[in-house]
Amino acid sequence: MSAKQQVTQNSEVEERLAALMTNANAIRAITQAVEGTLGPKGLDTMLVDQLGDVVITNDGVTILDLMDVNHPAARMLIKTARAQQEEIGDGTTTATIMAGNLISEGVAQVLKGVPVIKVIEGIRSGITKALTVLDEKTQEVTDLDAPVLLDTALVAGRGYKDIAQLVIDAAKLIGKEKIRDSNFKLADMVRAYEGADNQVISGVIIDKEPLNAEMPKKLNTVKLLIIDDALEPEEIEDEALGTEAGFNRYIKLQEEFDQNLQKIVELGVNMVLVDRGVHDRAEEILTDAGVLVLQRVMNKELRRTAEHCGAKTLKRTSLKKDVQELDKYIGYAKEAFYDERLKHVRLIGGKGKAQATILVGASTEEVVGERERIAKDAASAVQAAVKGGIIAGGGTVELAVAREVEELRKEKRGMAAYGIDCVITALKAPFSQIVLNAGFNPLEKLGDVTAAQVESGKDSLGIDSDSGEIKDMIEMGVYDPALVKKYALKAAGEVAEAILRIDTIIKKKETRNNENMEQGNLF
Repeated sequence: MSAKQQVTQNSEVEERLAALMTNANAIRAITQAVEGTLGPKGLDTMLVDQLGDVVITNDGVTILDLMDVNHPAARMLIKTARAQQEEIGDGTTTATIMAGNLISEGVAQVLKGVPVIKVIEGIRSGITKALTVLDEKTQEVTDLDAPVLLDTALVAGRGYKDIAQLVIDAAKLIGKEKIRDSNFKLADMVRAYEGADNQVISGVIIDKEPLNAEMPKKLNTVKLLIIDDALEPEEIEDEALGTEAGFNRYIKLQEEFDQNLQKIVELGVNMVLVDRGVHDRAEEILTDAGVLVLQRVMNKELRRTAEHCGAKTLKRTSLKKDVQELDKYIGYAKEAFYDERLKHVRLIGGKGKAQATILVGASTEEVVGERERIAKDAASAVQAAVKGGIIAGGGTVELAVAREVEELRKEKRGMAAYGIDCVITALKAPFSQIVLNAGFNPLEKLGDVTAAQVESGKDSLGIDSDSGEIKDMIEMGVYDPALVKKYALKAAGEVAEAILRIDTIIKKKETRNNENMEQGNLF
């Protein structure tokens, strides 16, 4: 090989490593933004926007969502954390830290001369082994009254006993079958308000005020109609109104609309929820009939209310049906009332499926958001525990899993073994970060706990964040949902592989749409 060819080849290698290093540095910056929040001694992060508005939070996904991030690799990691949040509702910080360590260690191996493809091969093998071991160490939760469930809520809820108990009470009210439903999210049942009293409501909360002040504020027995549409006459084109036939059609539609409103009154309906707007004529007639009307109700609130009250939603055109047919769409509840202080309507004791709303109080407006995030984390952790079991917390089980992955590394031939090293490092990272955030030496405590686990045969031994002593996490009541750990490890592996596979970064040309928009801006 000539000197010129050698220089060219070295330049290409440096260019590819530069892309890898650039991405790794971006990932590291994201990891550093959230790692200080992990564990019982984790600190808060302050996020400030251009207008000076401040958010102070300990919640990893909130920090990632609100960060001003432009680097594409960093955005990939944030998307992974969001996916963890959407799927499990907790563990975003753990997923981010694991991914950051996988990538950092992977880059280190590549710089030593290990081919990227071999690193990825080893990461895949290591994660597969780790997930299998985690399955073996998972303890199933069969009873919503199990003390471990409250412990799990406490850990995820940052030690707030009032919030943890609310979540457990709500879970019991809803039932295990519903909790395990993949389409149901207990965290969606959480609402936080300034000045509210902590409580679990056997019903739903609708964040709307009555359409006008003349409507009733309280209903002792509710007969409910839900219109997933606007409560307005059918529309007619302006051009058609200019013709006699069009005008006659308009008059007929107005008359039909009045007749439909009279059907609602005739059915004895005293509460109407509307997805969109309400026509003035409808407001007048329903107000005179003593009907409580809420307009522009969010779709998810409509669905929850329909399920709770046994109602069926209908479109405005369905109001043409006869009274007997419309009666089948009506739902029922024991009570509805407007809370003037909190500016919402509560609907309680529905005839349909049980619903629970976790109402969390906050002393000031500034802490409402954080109290809600804490409650949502606790709710997500409880649901994940019921669905997929629990493991000892504090990063302890991951250390035991890392030791078993080390055994796989001994069996692995070739350079893929270096990829397994990346997984071992990532598994140890949560424990080390928790210890560091508690003010102790991670390397020292890692050695102490590993030796203690091996000697005693207890995977649950870890570090007491208050004293720094080795304690049994199970005896301390420190548990994590197994699903959180499994999903975090899988997600970290996927994003690490995606980042490590990138060896060239090329700027895309402007698309035709963008060019057209730029041209349009000239005129």
